[in-house]
Amino acid sequence: MIMVLIPVLGMLFALRRSNGDSVTQTKGQVTLSEGASLTVNCSYETTQYPALLWYVQYPRKGPQLLLRASKANDKDRNKGFEATYNTETTSFHLEKASVQESDSAMYYCALSDTVTGTAERAEHKL
Repeated sequence: MIMVLIPVLGMLFALRRSNGDSVTQTKGQVTLSEGASLTVNCSYETTQYPALLWYVQYPRKGPQLLLRASKANDKDRNKGFEATYNTETTSFHLEKASVQESDSAMYYCALSDTVTGTAERAEHKL
């Protein structure tokens, strides 16, 4: 059995702009068996309806946009990952039904002001 190490940053990142917008992610480290399901929590606080984003950064590579949703109940899917913009629970949790060794990377949850393009982000290493 192949084990997939999903290291999550040991700190909880909560970034807050002067207008009170913020994103917060799960903390800790996750080790999963290949094929196991994964959920990385991302919650947000905002006074508006921003675009919500997930970025992925593989070892020795730059960050790449993985998922994006710009309105309530939007669901985005890419590479087996998915996230739903949930305004009731103020969440945009990253999920994958079956992780692979190649999924080991740093994951960033972010929110972006859809008018000005200003972004806030939190980080999560898998």
